[in-house]
Amino acid sequence: MFFGPTIFLIIILLIPVMIIIGMYNNFVTLRNRIDNAWSQIDVQLKRRYDLIPNLIETVKGYATHEKELFEKVTQARAQAINAAGVTEQAQAENALTGALKSLFAVAEAYPDLKANQNFIMLQEELSGTEGKIAYARQFYNDTVMKFNTMIQRFPGNIVASMFGFTARTYFGAEESSREPVKVQF
Repeated sequence: MFFGPTIFLIIILLIPVMIIIGMYNNFVTLRNRIDNAWSQIDVQLKRRYDLIPNLIETVKGYATHEKELFEKVTQARAQAINAAGVTEQAQAENALTGALKSLFAVAEAYPDLKANQNFIMLQEELSGTEGKIAYARQFYNDTVMKFNTMIQRFPGNIVASMFGFTARTYFGAEESSREPVKVQF
């Protein structure tokens, strides 16, 4: 079979176009996965926010002297609900996690509370939700890493700049969240 010079030239010109189309589609796929992962984090965070008031009310019945701690958890919850953007959300969530750790640490001082079925159930639900949040964060960060790597590598950086794809922010933990929880009685 014989190809004329025109057909050969068309094939040579189509190869870069096909590469650009393929890269563009990969960027779109990863961007949508990042948005989906963020939505999964948001769903789990909403579940976490809904559990916290019930947990506080249960603990209040036993630990009436921990008013300052309840206010701290409530305030951290409100800040987390109102946080916008990945960085601010991550900071607010880390503060809320620290406040919840303090709440559970204080609960250790009240044996009747630790044996309360409602408290145990809420603690287990919150623990399960924390696991789901951790998984969703990991998936989000893994997808952001793939997306950012593709944007930074050649020739992806050229295609990304042509279509306005920019690097995404990781959902990170603050250094302070890695410190042990301080419990004061």
